[in-house]
Amino acid sequence: MVRQNKIKIKLNGKFINIDKGTKLSNLVKKYKFHLNKIAIEKNNLIVEKKKINKITLKPNDKIEIVHFIGGG
Repeated sequence: MVRQNKIKIKLNGKFINIDKGTKLSNLVKKYKFHLNKIAIEKNNLIVEKKKINKITLKPNDKIEIVHFIGGG
């Protein structure tokens, strides 16, 4: 049962429940992603990192966060 103050989104292929009104920046912090080492996609569109504080997540949003991995 989903409470009224929660919404369901899809993060990296898995459904999760988050608080209504959660900003994308809070999601990044909660899951301890390092902003300088990731790329973010919301509903199949690339998100500019400088805008994540202004983006409020909505029910059924699809968020993909990928890490950059260095190699040699």
